[in-house]
Amino acid sequence: AADGLGSIAIDTTQLNMSVTDPTAWATAMNNLGMVPVGLAGQQLVTDSICVPGFDPSLSMMTGITPINPMIPGMGLVPPPPPTDVPVVKEIIHCKSCTLFPPNPNLPPPSTRERPPGCKTVFVGGLPENATEEIIQEVFEQCGDITAIRKSKKNFCHIRFAEEFMVDKAIYLSGYRMRLGSSTDKKDSGRLHVDFAQARDDFYEWECKQRMLAREERHRRKMEEDRLRPPSPPAIMHYSEHEAALLAEKLKDDSKFSEAIAVLLTWIERGEVNRRSANQFYSMVQSANSHVRRLMNEKAAHEQEMEQAKESFKNALTGILTQFEQIVAVFNASTRQKAWDHFSKAQRKNIDIWRKHSEELRNAHSEQLMGIRREEEMEMSDDDSGDNPSKKLRVDDSALAAQAYALKEENDSLRWQLDAYRNEVELLKQEKGQLFRTEESLTKDQQLQFLQQTMQGMQQQLLSIQEELNNKKSELEQAKEEQTHTQAMLKVLQEQLKSAKELAEINGHDESQANEINVLTVALVNQDREKNSEKRSPGLKSEKEALLIGIISTFLHVHPFGANIEYLWSYMQQLDSRISANEIEMLLMRLPHMFKQEFTGVGATLEKRWKFCAFEGIKTV
Repeated sequence: AADGLGSIAIDTTQLNMSVTDPTAWATAMNNLGMVPVGLAGQQLVTDSICVPGFDPSLSMMTGITPINPMIPGMGLVPPPPPTDVPVVKEIIHCKSCTLFPPNPNLPPPSTRERPPGCKTVFVGGLPENATEEIIQEVFEQCGDITAIRKSKKNFCHIRFAEEFMVDKAIYLSGYRMRLGSSTDKKDSGRLHVDFAQARDDFYEWECKQRMLAREERHRRKMEEDRLRPPSPPAIMHYSEHEAALLAEKLKDDSKFSEAIAVLLTWIERGEVNRRSANQFYSMVQSANSHVRRLMNEKAAHEQEMEQAKESFKNALTGILTQFEQIVAVFNASTRQKAWDHFSKAQRKNIDIWRKHSEELRNAHSEQLMGIRREEEMEMSDDDSGDNPSKKLRVDDSALAAQAYALKEENDSLRWQLDAYRNEVELLKQEKGQLFRTEESLTKDQQLQFLQQTMQGMQQQLLSIQEELNNKKSELEQAKEEQTHTQAMLKVLQEQLKSAKELAEINGHDESQANEINVLTVALVNQDREKNSEKRSPGLKSEKEALLIGIISTFLHVHPFGANIEYLWSYMQQLDSRISANEIEMLLMRLPHMFKQEFTGVGATLEKRWKFCAFEGIKTV
């Protein structure tokens, strides 16, 4: 309703009928031949177009005339109201005519789609005797009128100064207009107000849109200029003085990035000639001296990253230990000795907390195992990195780019080699003796490291030879036992034959012969059982069978094997009472299923167990 406030010009002294009087409304409708509808206790002026908090009884006490929505200066003509709220329009009195509202029960008058920038309305259904002055008198209450184009027929076009005035004019659609107090048909007519499409309105709307677009483009340009990074400083021209200053800047670590850009620009401009070649060579040499500094910085950052990884892993291990302790507390609380003393609500809370802690413990454990698994994969990648069959295939463009990069690197290395040769010759001429370079020191360190590695490998070879000798001695003992049992079997067979012959000669009965056969068979079976027990002791319990199955599954998904500590940490999640020594003894008892291999050299020597049952089943 606030948008509808405008300046509508009509004097309050010209009102000769109270709009809140139902009798006046009924008389006006009867004069027009219309039946008044909904007069009993109906509010003629809705709250949406009335001043909030206005009391109609003030007209009786103070003499204030009731407010008409078309009074000049008030402009209470509202915008189109909501469809679900019925609007009751009221009578509007003008100097030369009177406007009577339509029937409230009739549907609202239809209008066409509003054109963009519409300031012109079409007014149809005018009385035949209506003049341009009467039309201006009625519609200038909606706002300033710039032009009225009246047709010879009963319609006209009215153009207002602003767009919001058109909404006020549309509000008058459906009103019946009567000139004076005449009842002649030529002096009355039903108004139909609708949007009109005018070229002037569309032109002004287009001009406004273009102006807004220009303002938007200007605003965006100003924003882009504000956010655009500043231009780099201009690079000075080459001179001997500037070259000397630049050489000093190249030696300074804090000014190196700025100086190297200037050096690159000078070289690209073609400032290098026979006269300035020595100066440029010294500056390039100074730039090359920063390579070692950058590599040291990179190594320091890599070391910091490794330390951060190690600290994170240690912290995660500590957190996992605390989670284990919390879960142990919950497990102890759920035992019957303490569980019976808790209430039902307390048991429920303890059960919920225990499940939540176990979930968190398992999640942290998986994360820690993932970190260890990544480290093992990195180590296995380093071990298998020299295998040419695992190199990735690259396309032609990548090969060409790599070849170009290698060519540039080769050229730079050749230039560096020339520079080093010149430096060495200068040092020879000045001091006349050669000093040991860092390369020789690194070679000595590498040689010492290789010697230590060879010693470790020799010790490993000696231990393996001792184990092989032990295996050979065990094999010889087994062969001796086998020959001994075979000899005993032959002796028993001969004794059996001789006993049978004696029984036949002496006439013993068959029962004695059967007893002899049973005794010999028992002896042979007993001997076989002893040999089998000596060869491979069987499983002691069902727990060992379960452990062998779990260990076999774990090692099967680790083709590169796993050390005993890693395997023990995995088994600890299933059974916290198991020890690493117990697992190792179980693996050593089954040599056809699990085998032990040594990886690494020197300080990195590590024992790993692998699953070999698929290979051992062929040899057993």
